[in-house]
Amino acid sequence: MSNDQSAMNELHWLIDMVQTIEVGLVVLDRHYNIQLWNGFMENHSGVSPNSIKGQNLFTRFPDLPDTWLKQKMESVFMLKNRAFISWEQRPYVFKFKNYRPITGRADFMYQNVTLLPLASLTGQITHISVIIYDVTDIAINKLQLKAANEQLQRLSQIDGLTQLYNRRYWQECLNHEYDLHARYSDIASLVLLDIDNFKHINDSYGHLVGDKVIQHIAHLLSQSLRETDCAGRYGGEEFTVILPKTSGADAIRFTERLREKIASSVITYENLKITVTVSLGACEIGSDITSSSNWILCADKALYEAKEKGRNCSVLYTSNQ
Repeated sequence: MSNDQSAMNELHWLIDMVQTIEVGLVVLDRHYNIQLWNGFMENHSGVSPNSIKGQNLFTRFPDLPDTWLKQKMESVFMLKNRAFISWEQRPYVFKFKNYRPITGRADFMYQNVTLLPLASLTGQITHISVIIYDVTDIAINKLQLKAANEQLQRLSQIDGLTQLYNRRYWQECLNHEYDLHARYSDIASLVLLDIDNFKHINDSYGHLVGDKVIQHIAHLLSQSLRETDCAGRYGGEEFTVILPKTSGADAIRFTERLREKIASSVITYENLKITVTVSLGACEIGSDITSSSNWILCADKALYEAKEKGRNCSVLYTSNQ
């Protein structure tokens, strides 16, 4: 075989490989005009190489993030170094539909993209190569794993009956809020809430009804919270709420609205219609609160006083209690 014939064969093989490899390959000149558009790009864009050759990439695809992508490409031309774009940085550059059966739930193809400088025989960077890898399977698996881990983390923080935070996680929130006060003197209030005569409910109607009452109170409490508030089940029929950036006076306004909402509501279970009340104690953090556990103790004293006053009321802690 002659050298010319060998070179022709090598060129044929190279062209065939470029057209059939399972990655996208685009070559652009210095003005972002398309010089090469391989089979992968044709299959996913529906645009043939012959119809697109010589056209400007950004004119032909106006949906591309042109300012951001041109900045990436310019750095490749100027610095003569490759650049890499991860799907985690930007899910895709070319918005191609996803046809992979394993990850059929993804609407588009997740892509990793490599930008390579291409030098002429004189060593000048005259073109840039854009290589697009379909990483949809990897991306979806990673996203699903992340979602599963987040769900597991949430489940580890939540009380199963009430869907409020459990005591362990709520305690972490309380410690954090106390630390903010200690460091920045942030104002905050703590509320303890207890269902009145709950033992009587359990004894009279059974624990299933008791659980229904607890869930009902938790639901009304959840509806009363701001996004920044943190509510949890402290134990049994007792609930807690951390109210960041809330004075004691505002905390009492919160507890009274909640108390009235609970007292006026009706819990329906089978043929039963039950009404319940709650007692609440609130404590604004101050210089006399020396720890998060001390903060709970002071709110608990206010709650005890509310019960002593006959229940179905709110009490704000004062230092002389």
